[in-house]
Amino acid sequence: MSWGFQWRPYVPVAERRARAAREMAKLTKKHGQTAAPVLLATRKIANTFWGKAWCDNLEAYSDYANRLPRGRTYVRNGSVVDLQITRGKVTARVSGSSLYTIEVKIKPLAANLWKSIQTECAGKIDSLIELLQGKLSTSVMQIVTRPERGLFPTPKEIELDCSCPDWAELCKHVAASLYGVGARLDQSPELLFLLRGVDPADLISKASAAETVRQSAGVAGATAMNESEMADVFGIELAITNPTEPAAPQPVKTPRPAAKTAMAGAAKKKKPAKPLKPKALGVVKTKLAKLVQAKGKRK
Repeated sequence: MSWGFQWRPYVPVAERRARAAREMAKLTKKHGQTAAPVLLATRKIANTFWGKAWCDNLEAYSDYANRLPRGRTYVRNGSVVDLQITRGKVTARVSGSSLYTIEVKIKPLAANLWKSIQTECAGKIDSLIELLQGKLSTSVMQIVTRPERGLFPTPKEIELDCSCPDWAELCKHVAASLYGVGARLDQSPELLFLLRGVDPADLISKASAAETVRQSAGVAGATAMNESEMADVFGIELAITNPTEPAAPQPVKTPRPAAKTAMAGAAKKKKPAKPLKPKALGVVKTKLAKLVQAKGKRK
């Protein structure tokens, strides 16, 4: 694209990023949405299972092949200054000659395909953490990443749009945004499931979930003190019984006569005498001594 009779002057990447940052600051102030730039620690766009799988799937489509290299350059030099992933949509802002707005619409995963993936993965994934960390068996990896019948969208399920003047549907700004999704999945792999409109928990085996709950309950119960430990702590004897053995038969009590029962009840109600305090005991001793002295005088 020409600029008058000359090529458009080259603008260094650092200057483009600074200009884009100023534009994003204005938009943030206006709309109140915090920017989420794609920042890479190294030249590698993705490092984890889900991020790499997304990028590999992207590069597998021949429709995108000739435009992807420029997109990789843009995402590596920090030109994706904002990337938001929601259900069925990716929105981004990419710094180029201007600040361009990108919107990628992705159809939700077909219900019958999601059901098929669940059936094939049944009993093969033990926990949600294992799933999101990509700690999967080879068979499960092949199921979720396979072309056409896996979790990743096909070109016919993707609708691309960019505000730049490039006539191509997949311009370098869109390509950079798609690579940015792979980088973002490194940090938050659950966003892939959000993007496709499915719940990752559906892939977890119900039997495994029940076992996890059972084990958690067992651990909580193990902390309770048994009767033997309670006896040691409190210095009392407790009748320790084995729950696997039948309880010993209790002796049958014969009814008591009414008079004896009443007397026993009265005896129980009678409170035991309280011990004398030292002061009171001294008074009693003094009185006894005086009585003994008085008796001696009489003799």
